[in-house]
Amino acid sequence: MMDLELEGRVAIVTGASRGLGRAAAAALVEQGAFVVAAARSIDALTDFKATSPDHIHPVQCDMSDTETVARLPQVAIDTFGGIDIVVNNAGIAPAGKFLEQDLSVWEKVMAVNVTAPAILARAAGKHMAKQGSGKIINIASTSGILGKVMLVAYSSSKGALLQFTKALASEWAKNGIQVNAIAPGAFETDAQSAVLESPDILKRRLAKIPARRMGAPEEIGPLVCYLASSKSDFVTGGVFVIDGANPANSNDQAVQHRVARRSSREKSGESAEETRPGTRGQTPERYPVGASRLHDQSGLCKDNARGCG
Repeated sequence: MMDLELEGRVAIVTGASRGLGRAAAAALVEQGAFVVAAARSIDALTDFKATSPDHIHPVQCDMSDTETVARLPQVAIDTFGGIDIVVNNAGIAPAGKFLEQDLSVWEKVMAVNVTAPAILARAAGKHMAKQGSGKIINIASTSGILGKVMLVAYSSSKGALLQFTKALASEWAKNGIQVNAIAPGAFETDAQSAVLESPDILKRRLAKIPARRMGAPEEIGPLVCYLASSKSDFVTGGVFVIDGANPANSNDQAVQHRVARRSSREKSGESAEETRPGTRGQTPERYPVGASRLHDQSGLCKDNARGCG
């Protein structure tokens, strides 16, 4: 097994009492790191500490309390002698129709999901810049890439966290600090309890995931450990999606619309092709219904007859 050389490193993990945060913290501890585990539930944190008393220091922390968040790096230094890694995992996702949600919901989501990670990264970054090394790992979401109905505030906050990751990576690269993001899809955590508790809903949800299952929380651990290690020192500004290929379904509604239109045309005897406008002076392009155009970073376009990837 590859030695990630995390023995003795010091990490802060927020939202560490359960779910992906606890799984990330546990993976770091397993690799020999010391962890300041921050969350609202001190009881859950105390239970977690019992799994490795010498390597876990629990801190009760409301992520909307900016002063407490800003003090976490000093807690790590006072307790374990330094700060090498920050895992910004804590987040909230209140669902509801955007027109009906109070503005306070938006403000709370942004405070916890965007402002708190920025405050913690900045506070830790001051120490990391002096030592010439450090790792910031932001746990975002595929909602920040695709956008989700009934989760406008949450999707917006995670999109902001992704752009924060990229911008900060560029600014801090010269300081030897790497900043990356992980965008999980559906995982078997408390956040998915409504889905997991209903066989009907679960069946429909899994049908949308090419892997036909949700992720297990412990599956995020190895990726967190890699990004926290010196093995990833040339990896920064990245967004690592871990979701069983679910982004392949991001164009579901558009594909369904095209399929419905094709069915209608076939019934009326029309050709099952759709015309797409060409550029000025060119003949419009024709594609089989259901095809899409994928653009890579070079600006080149590739056809994908199976829908948007």
